[in-house]
Amino acid sequence: MTAIGTFDDILALAPQHEELLRGIRALVLSDNKDAVEVARPGDRAVSWGWGPKKMSEAYVYALPYTNHVNIGFYQGASLSDPSAILKGTGKALRHASVTSLDELQNTKLKALISSAREERRAALEI
Repeated sequence: MTAIGTFDDILALAPQHEELLRGIRALVLSDNKDAVEVARPGDRAVSWGWGPKKMSEAYVYALPYTNHVNIGFYQGASLSDPSAILKGTGKALRHASVTSLDELQNTKLKALISSAREERRAALEI
């Protein structure tokens, strides 16, 4: 089991992306002020959702890399993505890589976050 940490723990792992990680957090929370935030330093990621279980209750995560941060969707393969923003070939997970705060203004990315939130809400019958 991965240890639960804090958002600051994730920032400490990728200080070069602090502004971007804070921007992603603000974007997600602007769409769902009641989102449950769970940081997993062992995974190097922070997720948001309806509860602490990442694959069943969370709908979006941020995972920093050296030169970018992935905004990932736990059930991304089931999301409508006509603009082909999402990347990945897994059974469920998809992600979009971002390198700047300007990219967080993309209305298609915002729509994907809202769609992911609603997909999990429906699946969990909330």
